[in-house]
Amino acid sequence: MNDTTMLLIEVGGLLLGMGMLGRMASRIGMSPIPLYLLAGLAFGHGGLVPLSAGEDFFEVGAEIGVILLLVMLGLEYSADELVGNLRKSALAGVVDGLLNALPGAAFALLLGWGPVAAVALAGVTWVSSSGVIAKILRDLRRMGNRETPVMLSILVIEDLAMAFYLPLLTALVIGAGLVEGARTLLIAVAAVLVILYAALRHGHAISTLFSPREPEALLLGVLGLTMLVAGLADRVNVSAAVGAFLVGIAISGPVAHHASELLMPLRDLFAAVFFVFFGLATDPGEMVPVFLPALGLAVVTMATKTLTGYLAARRAGIAVSGRWRTGLGLTPRGEFSIVIAGIAVGAGVESQLAPLATAYVLITVVSGPLLSRVPDTAWFKARVRRRAATA
Repeated sequence: MNDTTMLLIEVGGLLLGMGMLGRMASRIGMSPIPLYLLAGLAFGHGGLVPLSAGEDFFEVGAEIGVILLLVMLGLEYSADELVGNLRKSALAGVVDGLLNALPGAAFALLLGWGPVAAVALAGVTWVSSSGVIAKILRDLRRMGNRETPVMLSILVIEDLAMAFYLPLLTALVIGAGLVEGARTLLIAVAAVLVILYAALRHGHAISTLFSPREPEALLLGVLGLTMLVAGLADRVNVSAAVGAFLVGIAISGPVAHHASELLMPLRDLFAAVFFVFFGLATDPGEMVPVFLPALGLAVVTMATKTLTGYLAARRAGIAVSGRWRTGLGLTPRGEFSIVIAGIAVGAGVESQLAPLATAYVLITVVSGPLLSRVPDTAWFKARVRRRAATA
């Protein structure tokens, strides 16, 4: 069989299996994310039946999935809401960085990996996965909850911080001079400011490029603009996810509403592809030696991330259940953590950093959707009511 035939068979078979897994997850009332990850592990490097032709499709699809998840998040909120939430959550962003980056840095130093690896592992444990969390919010129908803007503000602050952190890390791992490192960082800062300015000041003009009465042209136009801005942002070392999110913020009114409806099926498809590809790219054998250290690090930093969200929600006046939903919902790490580890390992910083980061991310991505459901359980709500009654 030629490559195209094998591609169709592998992709078709895996998508069909994912559909069955998604239906099973819906029947038993759980998020399908852990099942998609396990499917990827089964058919990835070191899995039961490794794919030979379909991996490239899933790699590209995974990139599109993250972009669609973030533009859809942006479409839910206006530019004014974004600015207001960022101002309110600035302190929460600082607390988030301190509570979650320092454990990673300390862990690397305890292992004797050196200061550059410590900076890299600090980033791995600091930043939550916007893509995973967006999927969880959708699955659990929490987009309209009072605590959701608090969560999104923290995620946006983290993503924007990555626009400055990634160029800095790249300069450190390759041993770039002060001038070269500063130049890279200035380009990233300028790109973020330009995208923010366009989204906040000229969002209405951007929306007029599209017509809600022409669905086909609207779908193609919004999707094309999103991918174009995401690609340009990534080109200058700014996160593609940040670019996609800000495109969603810039589009408003009826255009945003109709674009959300048109993009929803595409988002669901490619978001599922993103989670499967994460498993496909993971070799279970490499994670075995570092699984216990990764588990210990995951427990510590999931606790600090929960504390981050709880404190931020309390400061915003959210009720106790909402505080826990905020904290537990922020625990998954994902695409940025893997990118950070890849940058460090590719430059020869520490060979064990990649499998450790992969195991760490996998633990948080599997447990995060499960933990996110805890505040909605009957026993948890009863416990909150009893504590409130005795307070």
